[in-house]
Amino acid sequence: METSPIKPNILFILSEDMSTDLECYGMQAVKTPVLNALAKTGIQFMNAYGANSICSPSRSNMITGVHQNIINAQHHRSNRNIPLSKPYKPITSYLREAGYTCIIGNKLVKGGGRKIDVNFKHEALGNWDGETEFGLFDKKNEFTPEDQPFFAQVTLDVTHRGDWWNDIRSKSAHRVNPDSIQLPPYFADTKIIREDWSKYLDQIEYMDHEVGLLLDDLDKKGMRDNTIIIFIGDNGRCNIRGKGYLYESGLHLPLIVNWPAKITKGKKDSRLVASFDVAATILDAAGISLPNYMTAKSIIKEDKKPRKYVYSARDLWDEVVEQSRAITTHKYRYIKNNITNQSHDAHHAYLEFYRPALHIMRDLNKKNELTDLQATFFADSKPQEELYDIVNDPYETKNLIDLPEYETVADEMQGYYLDWNAKYHDFGMDPINWENCTPAYSLQLLNWLKLEKPEVIDQMKQGIEPGFSKYNKAFKSSKNQN
Repeated sequence: METSPIKPNILFILSEDMSTDLECYGMQAVKTPVLNALAKTGIQFMNAYGANSICSPSRSNMITGVHQNIINAQHHRSNRNIPLSKPYKPITSYLREAGYTCIIGNKLVKGGGRKIDVNFKHEALGNWDGETEFGLFDKKNEFTPEDQPFFAQVTLDVTHRGDWWNDIRSKSAHRVNPDSIQLPPYFADTKIIREDWSKYLDQIEYMDHEVGLLLDDLDKKGMRDNTIIIFIGDNGRCNIRGKGYLYESGLHLPLIVNWPAKITKGKKDSRLVASFDVAATILDAAGISLPNYMTAKSIIKEDKKPRKYVYSARDLWDEVVEQSRAITTHKYRYIKNNITNQSHDAHHAYLEFYRPALHIMRDLNKKNELTDLQATFFADSKPQEELYDIVNDPYETKNLIDLPEYETVADEMQGYYLDWNAKYHDFGMDPINWENCTPAYSLQLLNWLKLEKPEVIDQMKQGIEPGFSKYNKAFKSSKNQN
């Protein structure tokens, strides 16, 4: 009989663009039996927050264990030709030194799950020295008993906005009923918005099924008991106030850790956790000492000095520049908007393709048919400061910053903001080097559609997703012909 290796295997599952929208977190109408079971037999973290609300900065902090604004990785898809400055290294470098096989993706999931998407110079496979070699992983697509001990990172992209959403919904055995959902009050309650929300929950159910496929594979290969599972979202849901914003639905992440061999079963942990804490947790589980530069904390065991707050940031995303910061504690969220003369609805080209609710509510706003809360998203400017009681007001409907009775709270939250900035240099406050940033391709496509296919723009305005891939092919074809 084979004996299990002493070091645990680690399966790190990243689900894209979702907040705490699982059944085990209380989301209505959705069924997530696999993740429910993982939470029931592991630890479900109730207060995990992203240090950024966009994918590549968030993934950059998770693979290094350092806040993205400290390592100059805060701008979406930036610095891809610039090595990480010393002493920072990806956690896979430490894992390899400890004898781990590092694996990216898995053939069992949609698209192969091989997304890396980090904001520093890297390659998928190969050695790493951070100077001439920038490989992060050893192999792709599957884990085998021969790979043990292994670290496998798998991205589940079905929850990311994409042209596959309609197909996933049409084939669902449990198609979520639009009448059974509960919309947050900052959404207008319309048929199209309800259908879009239901379609999103269908993707979550499919994603849950994919987690099951990965676990079944571990079972079949006799590796489940010695494998720690870490499941987390990379950022919040792609919708109003979600991905790209510093509110609850943009920052609050699902996080479940399941380790049959060691972790207490069925615990709901209320500690404040930052997204990059998964890096320290992975190294700790592998028995690797944490580098001194990490801002991450391992969450495997109780911390004598638990976090008082999580510092989050939103910076460049494609063509839209923001400099917003958030402090989240157990009870409050403080937001500091350093750029105020810009609406939350910045007409970001990428979002024009993928947010039906945005188009529907934009039209309703023009007709003065939104509530005051709903209309704030379309205001010409943002307040310089915001303060919310996220326990009693989880939808962040009332800004408390100017109320005298919250002056002490505001002072404390502002103090945390100043504390963080006194300790670290925030690269997001420096001028942007546009040469190091990926051009906003979606803006080129949108402008082409406005000129060549205005009927498609009209469809968007009606809340119909036209199919990004379809028109992307047409756009590329037109460029080649010219």
